[in-house]
Amino acid sequence: MTALIPRLSENPKPTISCFGEVLWDVFPDERRVGGAPLNVCLRLNALGLPAKIISSVGRDALGAELLDFIKGRGVATDLVLQHPTKATSEVRVTLDSKGSASYQIVEDTAWDNVAPSDALLAAVSSADAFVFGSLVGRADCSYNTLQQMLKVANFKIFDVNLRAPHYTIEKLISLMEQADFIKLNDEELLEIAAHLGSPFHGLDQHLEFVAERTNTRFLCVTQGAHGAILKLDDQYAYHAGYHVKVADTVGAGDNFLGALIYQLCTHDKPQQMLNFACAVGSMVAQRAGATPELSLADIEHFINPIKTAET
Repeated sequence: MTALIPRLSENPKPTISCFGEVLWDVFPDERRVGGAPLNVCLRLNALGLPAKIISSVGRDALGAELLDFIKGRGVATDLVLQHPTKATSEVRVTLDSKGSASYQIVEDTAWDNVAPSDALLAAVSSADAFVFGSLVGRADCSYNTLQQMLKVANFKIFDVNLRAPHYTIEKLISLMEQADFIKLNDEELLEIAAHLGSPFHGLDQHLEFVAERTNTRFLCVTQGAHGAILKLDDQYAYHAGYHVKVADTVGAGDNFLGALIYQLCTHDKPQQMLNFACAVGSMVAQRAGATPELSLADIEHFINPIKTAET
């Protein structure tokens, strides 16, 4: 087990709580289950780590269908509330010619209105790690609940997921300062570094600058098709990315994060962690949808097809 983050190595099978949006991604020809924290949760469970999703859906047909989907993937829904008046979230997704997605996110939905409760806070305080994103901070109700959760969380993993106009840079920096681990992409890193006054030009330099300014020891920046950089204290790992034919990028970063958290809980070599996470993100990008089924054997074969063929 990894000694890099002791909290995640104390339990042979660490538990994870994921808080934020659950929704339907609506494409021109179909709709699919989505939401960054849900995608992370589903990947963690598929890899064998128990994770729970904390969120809310409406008391409507879309909410019932979403709950059925989550249950069908073997994830408990007891912490997914059913809001009496707010609708289940839908997001309009547009893909460009390269499969990159843009999103139109309806406001004031069920997951914007998650009120705190003893049960939710107990779930967070008992988990070994707590995953949250920036989007859930757009509305006061869920943001205030998030602040209470952060006070009791043990190891806080912040998935920066900037979707204009659904964030403020001030709120974003505050959440980064409360996190133990931050994952963001290169464009998000550049925006945040510029706001904080970084005088540098290199991505590594910006990463070090942001780590120091937010007092964060563990960070990861993804670079799309060009891989990722992982910083665990003074240890760095780099991956140049896997060359794949992209179907769409929806959920690729979320699955990357789920795979990385899995590796943080089960291994102690940063390069191995990053290789695995980049592989999962690339495999998801090859397929339509954010939650394709991938086995450990599939992932290992993708990383090293020659070795797995020989064995």
